[in-house]
Amino acid sequence: MQRKQNNYAFIDSQNLNLSIRAQGWVLDYRKFRKYLEDKYSITKAYLFIGYVPQNQDMYTFLQEYGYIIIFKPTLILPNGKVKGNVDAELVLHTMVEYQRYDKALIVTGDGDFYCLIDYLIKQDKLLKLMIPNENKFSSLFKNLRPHIVFMNDLKGKLEYNKQDK
Repeated sequence: MQRKQNNYAFIDSQNLNLSIRAQGWVLDYRKFRKYLEDKYSITKAYLFIGYVPQNQDMYTFLQEYGYIIIFKPTLILPNGKVKGNVDAELVLHTMVEYQRYDKALIVTGDGDFYCLIDYLIKQDKLLKLMIPNENKFSSLFKNLRPHIVFMNDLKGKLEYNKQDK
């Protein structure tokens, strides 16, 4: 009998959220967590997100859906925008957890993660690079096509719908 894979997901939440919204839909994070478990044998899903105190209810829901949330302190920029770059935390946790998972699924379209993706491929530890928007992602990933899955066609499965609640 073949043992079930123990794969982890490392999710750049800002890139995921903005990329999906740019396509005109909203991701249902509960459905997404179930999809990751069913399709990719994801046993742990780390969600990297900037911490904003007013979003506490959302963080609670995400944890109830099965995400392990890694917070990044945020800064409020002079223009009023909130900035919480999670890149270093995502790379660090992917490597800290390296011995505990079979394969890693990285969810981002941000080219800042190229060196991590490249390393995981060379070590045969990358399950997939899941890019939220096929029409807008880093050109650094163009040569990694066999390792990439896109989320554009998942709207029907993963779109948030108030009637589902």
